Amino acid sequence: MLVRALYVSRAVGPVTSTVSAAILASARRHNPSAGVTGVLCQGSGLYLQALEGERSAVNRLFARIVADTRHQDVELLLFEEISQRRFGAWSMALVELSASDPMVLLNHPEFDPYAASSSGAMALLEDLLKAGSPIDTPPPQTRT
Repeated sequence: MLVRALYVSRAVGPVTSTVSAAILASARRHNPSAGVTGVLCQGSGLYLQALEGERSAVNRLFARIVADTRHQDVELLLFEEISQRRFGAWSMALVELSASDPMVLLNHPEFDPYAASSSGAMALLEDLLKAGSPIDTPPPQTRT
């Protein structure tokens, strides 16, 4: 059974290119063999990430994220069964946005992912993906 999980967390310390590279390297190592795909948006000290895959694989990955010392205030915003992947093109894509990004300032200036509905958070993630320049990792060799 395929599922999608969407979560938000706050970065512990500054989000640097070294931190981003480490997250992507971990995704490259673990996600393809686990059949997990997704997208991670980071900016303004927040992570907003969607994970897709078999339920047990997504649950295991989410448990690792909750225990990861680079994250704090991890909150699950959405967990749903899906018939197909929305973010299946990447083992993990990273979209980095600055606080001055027009997408953040103009379209969602009041957005608080911790208070948002799950559909509002998913809509923001999709908007950020369209507005940003994803840094992708190779797609996994899995069934969808």
